[in-house]
Amino acid sequence: VVEPVVLLGADAGAAALAAYLGRSGRLPGGRRPDAVVLAGLPGRATAGVGTWDEELDVRTSCPTHRGTLSDDTQVRRGSLGEALPDALLAAAYEAELALPALFLIGGTDPLADRAALLHTAESLPRARLSVVRDARHDVLNDVQHRSVAAEIVTFLESLRGGLVPAVAVETSAW
Repeated sequence: VVEPVVLLGADAGAAALAAYLGRSGRLPGGRRPDAVVLAGLPGRATAGVGTWDEELDVRTSCPTHRGTLSDDTQVRRGSLGEALPDALLAAAYEAELALPALFLIGGTDPLADRAALLHTAESLPRARLSVVRDARHDVLNDVQHRSVAAEIVTFLESLRGGLVPAVAVETSAW
């Protein structure tokens, strides 16, 4: 296994991963991951998703990702509007994650509960909540995906230095 072991979950996968790690802190087999990235963790409210185009609008503004989703026969249309079980969301939001955690949400994600995410991130000893300006629910695959990738790389690099970023802005006019 290459170190560090960092797990990434998106949408329902982020909820399941947070709930699982919050309960046990370990992977099956006993391995403790070094960090976790949780992207697009949904809130309890669901967006009113009617047509496929409306669902795509909630997911992403990236034309390439929209095309990929539309062409993929495995994508179940309408599933984005289905709420996750309350027990799963409660376990995810109340997880006592002892490991470093990066939460990523889109700034215009109608499925995100920003207040709940902020509360969760502030309650954890080593968490960061990053909001991607103008991004939608599929924050990893929206038009800002390069900036999101850079945020994840910054997080990964900071793991080596005790969660101290390698770059600090000393002065800036913008």
